[in-house]
Amino acid sequence: MKFSALLAIAPLVAALPGSHSKNSDAPFSVISARSASPIHLLPLNAAGSYFWLGGNAHSYSPVPGVPETNQTVIAGGHFLDVKVPGGQAIYVDPKGALRFTTPHSAYEPAGASDGPFAYKPGASFGHWSYSGQGASGFMACPTTNGTSGYRRSRRGAAAAPKWQVYAALQNATVPSGKVNDCLGFDALAVSVNSTAPAAWEYI
Repeated sequence: MKFSALLAIAPLVAALPGSHSKNSDAPFSVISARSASPIHLLPLNAAGSYFWLGGNAHSYSPVPGVPETNQTVIAGGHFLDVKVPGGQAIYVDPKGALRFTTPHSAYEPAGASDGPFAYKPGASFGHWSYSGQGASGFMACPTTNGTSGYRRSRRGAAAAPKWQVYAALQNATVPSGKVNDCLGFDALAVSVNSTAPAAWEYI
């Protein structure tokens, strides 16, 4: 879908009953914006404890009535929108990779950063950012084999997406070994019109 088309429909989505577009704690999904690049308008997805541009989210539900989803939804700025007890936090690991905690565990490695992450709603699109460790938002880095840190879901999955998401840090340890291979992007936030958690858990 072209960017102009997204801009045209965004106000309609925001106007739907129950929309959370004005609430900074409300759930949202993210798409990348970097014109004339291979990452333009790709969805941000959680899979294998990391975040990617493109592909699908990996979720799991052991509870009848709570469906699995291939969409990644964030709530409260730095948490996945899940129902699993304890929740799942989003953080940046010591290598600079954007990650999420595993279900039933709040473990983050030594040297990890919990933010600050910030979500700012907007009339058409909001914006999600990370400014910890002096970062200037996010960047997408090509993986060396298409599978770095990415695992298959329990139902099986298509080929891993090519772009892994990192904090925009010059000292990040990226898959290719060269930060200059990465592309910075704006994380556009799209309000999610739902009062129920998006998933039981992401895996």
